[in-house]
Amino acid sequence: MDLKIKLEQLHQKVVGLKDQIGTEEATKNAFVMPFIQILGYDIFNPTEVIPEHICDIGTKKGEKIDYVIKKNDEPIIIIECKHWKENADAHNSQLHRYFHVSKSRFGVLTNGIIYNFYTDLEKPNIMDEKPFFTINIEDIKDSSIKILESFTRKEYNLETILDSAEALKYIKAIRKEFEKEIENPSDEMVKLLVSRFFEKPLTANRMIAFKEYTKKALMTSINESISFRLKSALSINEQIENQEEKITTSSSIDSNSESKIVTTEEELEAFQIVKAILREKIPSERIAHRDTLSYFGVLLDDNNRKPLCRFHFNTANKYLETFHNGKEAGEKILLNNLDEIYNFRNQLHQTLENYN
Repeated sequence: MDLKIKLEQLHQKVVGLKDQIGTEEATKNAFVMPFIQILGYDIFNPTEVIPEHICDIGTKKGEKIDYVIKKNDEPIIIIECKHWKENADAHNSQLHRYFHVSKSRFGVLTNGIIYNFYTDLEKPNIMDEKPFFTINIEDIKDSSIKILESFTRKEYNLETILDSAEALKYIKAIRKEFEKEIENPSDEMVKLLVSRFFEKPLTANRMIAFKEYTKKALMTSINESISFRLKSALSINEQIENQEEKITTSSSIDSNSESKIVTTEEELEAFQIVKAILREKIPSERIAHRDTLSYFGVLLDDNNRKPLCRFHFNTANKYLETFHNGKEAGEKILLNNLDEIYNFRNQLHQTLENYN
């Protein structure tokens, strides 16, 4: 089964059971052991997953680590567990001491929900103060799953993980510092940016002002970047949906050779008038039309979700329907003759502006 699916199932289990888990031992049995099993290790094989493994530390004898995971009879991961309500923070943790006497290159501190992975990037055989990788069962990200795969029994490779551990550690640290700068720009950040375009001395008052300007500039830049990506994604989805709709419509018409839709000369003439009005604002190739049984529609970019206007010429009276008020249901206007369409230039231009 896919690792992501297994983790999501564990998440559901955590959500359903955690209020009933009252001890550290119960946390290990209900949450941590299934997690180890998800990684592909045999929790029922005492030569592969060793619970309560003895780690003698100096004069202290009989010290125990919650789990040691072995591969090819070599320890590869040591795990210390806490109750799920406790903070999974390694400061003042026994994991530091266990790591020093273990041959394993990776230590994990967990409360059954958050798993912090440590190694010895700073000093050999001394566990780093900060984890290089963290995964939260209640907030599973695809990027985290990809990293976690390298710790599975099937994919585990020490050199590969160590190669990426340093990058993960420092990218995480840089990101954290960047987020701090966005929230509260430091003097160093402000001076670095402002010195590139502002030649006057930065007085105390100017520094206060430029700090606020920097904060707003960074937030605006990030928000606009997010907005652009969302618009791009929505535009792609819209194009796909529109293409599917066109295919469906085309298939429907082709399958009914005796279609009752009849496009009249009046409708085409009215379309040319609207097209002439809209060409003042956009290229003619962006103005399309589709005829239906109930109306003749003029569309922006041949998109049914962007009607520019509609002609209702199938009754005794002729109506122009405009959408300048930004509503799905347009406003119908009685036409005495086609030339009166020119009187509604502003409404047509406004409709176009609404889409832009």
